[in-house]
Amino acid sequence: MGDSFYRLHDCAGTPACCRGKKSSAEAEALGRSRGGFSTKIHIRCENQGQLITFLLTPGQESDVNLAEPLMEQGAIRRGVGRPQLRPKRLVADKGYTGHKFRSYLRRRGIRYTIPKRKDEKHRGRFDKELYRKRNIVERLINRLKQFRRIATRYDKRAANFSAMITLAAIFLFSQFAYTP
Repeated sequence: MGDSFYRLHDCAGTPACCRGKKSSAEAEALGRSRGGFSTKIHIRCENQGQLITFLLTPGQESDVNLAEPLMEQGAIRRGVGRPQLRPKRLVADKGYTGHKFRSYLRRRGIRYTIPKRKDEKHRGRFDKELYRKRNIVERLINRLKQFRRIATRYDKRAANFSAMITLAAIFLFSQFAYTP
């Protein structure tokens, strides 16, 4: 009989890295979209392009599903009094169109500029000049994507990715950021 070495542990079980609950890809805001495995960042920003709030969803998630929770976050202080949740006007792209969301905005007295899809029946007035202000959000996303961790999403956990977006926004809109 050869010499054998047996290792005994006090607490036999799974390794320490696996003891926590396993999270699903959707819980970590990872999903398939046209471009592959990705995460969508739904952003709400001010008129000057400063980030108010954001939500993360898997890449295949529809934009309009997160529109109402996004509108319920991020209060803005306008002068004296308590901060207001409701903006005076909302400018959004076609992903946020839909009767349910439009009626939500009407009930709350929020004016909106959202283009309608070609397959929608009622095609009312549409102000192209106001819709051009949507590029403020696009410029904000491009400024956030200057940070490599946001552009490529190296983080496995949604909480870590969300924290990096918050840090990038703080850096961009603080006095330390480079402004041309």
